[in-house]
Amino acid sequence: MRRITASLIFMLGLAVAAANLTLPGNPKSVKLAVIGDGGTGETPQYEVGQQMADYHTKFPFDFVLMLGDNIYGHQSAGDFRKKFEDPYKALLSQGVKFYASLGNHDSTTERMYKPFNMDGKRYYDFKKGDAEFFALDSNYMDPEQLDWLTKELSSSNSKWKVCFFHHPLYSDGRMHGPDLDLRKQLEPIFEQYGVNVVLAGHEHFYERTQPHNGIAYFVLGNSGQLRPHNVRTSPDVAKAFDTDQAFALLEIDPDQLYYQIISRTGETVDSGSVTQAKVTR
Repeated sequence: MRRITASLIFMLGLAVAAANLTLPGNPKSVKLAVIGDGGTGETPQYEVGQQMADYHTKFPFDFVLMLGDNIYGHQSAGDFRKKFEDPYKALLSQGVKFYASLGNHDSTTERMYKPFNMDGKRYYDFKKGDAEFFALDSNYMDPEQLDWLTKELSSSNSKWKVCFFHHPLYSDGRMHGPDLDLRKQLEPIFEQYGVNVVLAGHEHFYERTQPHNGIAYFVLGNSGQLRPHNVRTSPDVAKAFDTDQAFALLEIDPDQLYYQIISRTGETVDSGSVTQAKVTR
């Protein structure tokens, strides 16, 4: 029997990833990936990074949203290499940009780290096609940040408004659960100014809740860390995955946002789409 080389195994892996892609892959759509609580520097984070690179060959996303806890523990130059630059080296080398938000394990000095594209800010926004993305600092939701968010959302003419930050407004996690104070502050603003999708981490699993007043809420805090079997049974849980690490792929067309959640081993654990008023699958 001929010996299977490492390169052949790698190519077979790419074929499996390509075969499992559920997103439309429209040429003019906005394509992105999402990770949360990833910065461990441990083997599962690297394996998630490899899956992301594999899927990128078939679904060439331009950027990645980071939902906080980007760098756990020490933050020396070596830590940034081990916990960010090396796990996502293949993507970074192809020009994929990463946009970070801050988690409770992050240092505010991460704002100055150029590959996180925060430009020294705790909160910021940027546009891609028909979508506008708002990165928030959920560690300290001060009046200035709320005023900024209200102003930016109210003046936005983007068809899709996506907010991403660390602490979830809705969660069925046994460890933390929802941040009710943050929900009280943010949800009325989201509803008033037409936010479509909210992405959060903090809980070390994946969860998609039932839509709340037309807004789709996702929790994705298991791209490096994992808290197994931590999602409680609840009518609010539309889909949950708490047995392995995962990341998300999103595709945004003018009238539809598609999502595919992929585990560390390449398994699709959730997929579907979001319209302006509801989530379908």
